[in-house]
Amino acid sequence: MGALREKLSLFYKSRWLVFVAAMWLQSWAGIGYLFGSISPVIKSSLNYNQKQLAVLGVAKDLGDSVGFVTGVLCEILPIWGALLVGAALSLVGYGWVWLVVTAQVPALPLWAMCVLIFVGTNGETYFNTVSLVSCVQNFPKSRGPVVGILKGFAGLSGAILTQIYALFHSPDHASLIFMVAVGPALVGIGLMFIVRPVGGHKQVRPSDGKCFTFVYGVCLLLAAYLLGVMVVQDLVEVSETVVTIFTVILLLILIVPIVIPISLSFGPEQKHPEEEALLPEPKNKEPGKSQLDSDEVILSELEDEKPKEVDMLPALERQKRIAHLQTRLLQAAAEGAVRVKRRRGPHRGEDFTLMQALIKADFWLLFISMIMGSGSGLTVIDNLGQMSQSLGYDNAHIFVSMISIWNFLGRVGGGYISELVVRDHAYPRPTALAVFQLIMTVGHVFIGMGWPGSMYVGTLLVGLGYGAHWAIVPATASELFGLRNFGAVYNFLTLANPAGTLVFSSLIASTIYDSEAEKQHPHHHNMGSLMLREQDVSDSLKCEGYVCFFLTSMFMAGFCVVAAGLCTVLVLRTRIVYANLYGKSSSSRLRI
Repeated sequence: MGALREKLSLFYKSRWLVFVAAMWLQSWAGIGYLFGSISPVIKSSLNYNQKQLAVLGVAKDLGDSVGFVTGVLCEILPIWGALLVGAALSLVGYGWVWLVVTAQVPALPLWAMCVLIFVGTNGETYFNTVSLVSCVQNFPKSRGPVVGILKGFAGLSGAILTQIYALFHSPDHASLIFMVAVGPALVGIGLMFIVRPVGGHKQVRPSDGKCFTFVYGVCLLLAAYLLGVMVVQDLVEVSETVVTIFTVILLLILIVPIVIPISLSFGPEQKHPEEEALLPEPKNKEPGKSQLDSDEVILSELEDEKPKEVDMLPALERQKRIAHLQTRLLQAAAEGAVRVKRRRGPHRGEDFTLMQALIKADFWLLFISMIMGSGSGLTVIDNLGQMSQSLGYDNAHIFVSMISIWNFLGRVGGGYISELVVRDHAYPRPTALAVFQLIMTVGHVFIGMGWPGSMYVGTLLVGLGYGAHWAIVPATASELFGLRNFGAVYNFLTLANPAGTLVFSSLIASTIYDSEAEKQHPHHHNMGSLMLREQDVSDSLKCEGYVCFFLTSMFMAGFCVVAAGLCTVLVLRTRIVYANLYGKSSSSRLRI
């Protein structure tokens, strides 16, 4: 009985259990992706026009991206408390929307509905932050794969929730709003004592590489299965029994990863995780801090006197040279020849507060690059309907489904590839981000040229590149600015999405689209905008041909090249940091 209790305790404290639970939490965290499914019932029930519905969409985007309060609360509250706040916001926000739509409470003005949508969607930022902070702390040497997998599940959550909703066969589409309100709240409350830091840096095992490989296999299986289900349901009228079977198989695939913590905890001859160390480093280092060589960042004079070629030496030789130089400086200081001063503020790789990060050039290089890359990708996602229609495709649904899958694979693959870059070559992680941004450049060119089949190629490349941003950027931020205030730094970086769409979609794409549409339909311009009926505004200007988005796509392709250039500058600035973090001999390198 005592052995069973010990194994149960080991299972509850397993970092792999936390990771699997975070994957489940993220599967319900992307409720913002369902806005396109719930907006029609909101529009019809409240008699909104397309412009009013677009305002609700802006509120949704802001709620999904504004996470200042989230970052602050996650530093103050315990992890379970932050999850409870997120569950409450989701329940109150979308729960009230459901009551309004079903006429159980009086209708509210548009601004109040915007507030409810903002509050309800903002709840998912707590789920995202808690999942990322907990798992990055539990897997400090596997940040790329962990962030990529978790963000990938968040990106797929819309497709997952849609399939689960189809299981209920409800003729009342307002019930989807009810599921969006209640489902994430119940899952968050159910997992709030499981998703948490558990000292995972002490639980490194030789089998971790196989475990990650298994999780990647599950991710690929899930993506392929969902893509197949979407195609089948789109092309063939399936019965309720088939839909039930599809959903049950989906749930089984989601549950499969639980075998990892079960096998590690209850399998034969498993060492207690506390007996294994994270890295062959000094034991007095705090596990929450990012790792710089302990002999390296002490005195400002040491940085000034150290020759540049020292940083490029092998780790052992570098430490010897630095220790020798440090000894000479300390002797000189003792003799009064040198005045020793400690450098102000943290170094790259140590724990920054948000305010300290905001005054660093590295942070703004990463943020501006994110605006250009991620913002252009989200612009394509938001305008897929008009892009496909302008190129002669009648049904944009297939492109929406496909880009969600490519987005998922980009997040998972971006984390994996960036981890190979830093783990096998000790090269800065933004290198991978620059490559993906160049891939996005090619995707934008394909979409803009409007060649036959170019939409398929363009959505593939843009989806992969956009998804990779959300795996690589959070991992990079945690490495450069530390883990202690990672929640606040990460939530500030998410503002790149609305900032990018404001520039690319609201200012550039819409202006050029309307201008080209007026050239094709000059009678609309002659009528004057004031003479148009409100209900006809959304249908008044339709553009056809590749010219509708040609200039926009070329602009976004150019900005992606600039973003890749900024990432290259960041690579040059941080290569020494990554050499210190990951620059070990191949025999002692820790594999994920």
